[in-house]
Parts: sequence; structure tokens; C-alpha cells
Amino acid sequence: MNLKDRIDAIVKLGLYIEKSFINENLELLNKVESTNAWFTKENVKKAIAIWGNQLKLDTINSWLNPYSLASETPKKEVLIIMAGNIPLVGLHDFISVIICGHKAAIKKSSADCILIDVLIDKLFKIDKRFKSYVEFVENVKDMSFDAVIATGSNNSARHFDYYFKDSKRIIRRNRRSIAVLDGNESQDDLKGLSEDIFSYFGLGCRNVSKLFLPKGYDLDKLFNVFFDFSDIINHRKYANNYEYNKAVFLLGGNKIVENGFVMLKEEKSLFSPVAMIYYEYYSSIDKVNSFIDKNNDHIQCVVSSEKTPFGEAQNPNLWDYADGVDTVRFLKSL
Repeated sequence: MNLKDRIDAIVKLGLYIEKSFINENLELLNKVESTNAWFTKENVKKAIAIWGNQLKLDTINSWLNPYSLASETPKKEVLIIMAGNIPLVGLHDFISVIICGHKAAIKKSSADCILIDVLIDKLFKIDKRFKSYVEFVENVKDMSFDAVIATGSNNSARHFDYYFKDSKRIIRRNRRSIAVLDGNESQDDLKGLSEDIFSYFGLGCRNVSKLFLPKGYDLDKLFNVFFDFSDIINHRKYANNYEYNKAVFLLGGNKIVENGFVMLKEEKSLFSPVAMIYYEYYSSIDKVNSFIDKNNDHIQCVVSSEKTPFGEAQNPNLWDYADGVDTVRFLKSL
């Protein structure tokens, strides 16, 4: 398949995602949620809407134009070890691999094993030639491949680095996102920040887990706007995490501020647990920038008036690469 054929097929897949996926798979959404309770119908629909908006011809061309991809490229086999923290989080790697003309050997996450099957099956129906571009694998020990893209925790990343030390690879680790407020945010900005925090229950690497607030900032401004997400506590797994983490931190003598569905804790660390947001006051923006520079390898994005806009953390473009590693440039080099 040449590049134009591959792009045309992905555009048709995007049209299906945008126009037909939800209506054709209503019963499937129940199965997805019963398999992984974090993947609620609302969260799956959110992920589907984002992908339907991204996989359009103009957007794909804007993404790929800087690379001057050849129409025909030698097909390499790329192992993709997918994560499963939010719905379809592994789809970008898959589309990147096949649109670059390579074969994707997919090790699915058990947490997100249904949706990706449906979309790939649809791609086969759009163009059956893609069947030679896709393989699902369970045991990676006995297979040969030309490159690896693996996403996981810091512990699994250390394992991946060792196991794939002789392979060309992209290994992704734990990352979280921060927001920097200056006190002049509008109500719409703060509502957008709430989306950045609570969407997907805060489980994504692009979810804001820490806030930098100007000294003297009134936390009630945040709690007032967070109230729109108060129903989140009715989700069993989220509520269990909320109660557990609240008990652990209180037993440890930690001071927290909470409102019945989310906790705020003044803390210098970046990685807050589910249902908790860390915050830190600042009097000099230089100290915030120093934190960002020092923790650059652990930060996925920075939400602020000057960087990622409020409310857009979970709406990345195709060229907003995870961990800042250019996946297409990597694949082009194989």
C-alpha cells in the first residue's frame, strides 16, 4: 500500500469513529464498562469524540507534512506494548506505525482490549490489505521485530529497557501534568481546569495532578468550580480510592482539605494518588519554572495561560507526542 492509500483508509476510519461508532456499538459499551469499570460509557464516548475529531484529512496532512514520508517504504515489524489507563490510549502508536508503512505487532493491555479490536476490525473492512500490517501477540519472548514502542509504569519501563536493550525502542514511563495559575483565571478557565483534573478519573498522564497557586490563593475558588464534578464520588472504584487515600493520609497525620469527593494536599511531589490533588503556593514564577525544568522527564504537559490552554490537556493533537518523543521521526528512521 502506498502512503495515499494508507491515509485515505485512516480518514475513513476517522469518519466511522465520528459518525457511526457509538450508535453501532451501544451494547459493546456495556461490555467495555463491565470489563473495566474505569471505562465508563461517558469516558469511552469522550475518547471516541476526540479521535473522530483528529482523524481528518487536513489534520493528518498537517501532522505528516514535516516528515516528507516516502510513498512506499520498507515494511518493518514494530512491537507495540499498549497501556490501558484511559480508553484507546494506544491508538496513536498504532496509527503512527501503519501510516508510516510498517507492520504493528500489538500486545494489548488487558484493561483496554475491546475497543482497539473493534477499530482494527473496521480498518480491515475499509481495506483488507491492512491484514498484512497487523498482528496481535501475547508472548513477546519468542518473536523477532525491528523496533519496540512500549508504555508502562516506571517499574515496567526498567524491565522493558533491559529486555529490549538491543532493539531500537521508545520506552515510556510514568508522567503527570501540572497547572500553573496566576490568580487572573476566568470562570471558564477554572471550569476547563476541572476537566483537566477529573476527566478519565484523573488516570491519564495528561491529567493535572498538581497545582501551582499564587501565594494567598483562595482554595474555595477551586472547590466552587469543582462542584460540577461532585457526581464522580458515585463511581464505586473512585469512591473506594477516595476513602482509602483519605484514611491513609489522615492516619499519617497529614493535613488535607477535602469536600466529599476530592482532596487537596499541600505537597512538593508531582504524583498524587487518585481523588487527591497536590498543590504548592509560589511567590516567584522562577521557582515554578525551576520545578518544571528539574522534573521535565516526569511532566507530560503544563496547563497555563501561556502553554496548554485550560480544558485542553486531554485534547492533544496528533503531533503532541507522549513524553515529547517524536514517534513518526523514530519510525521513519527504521
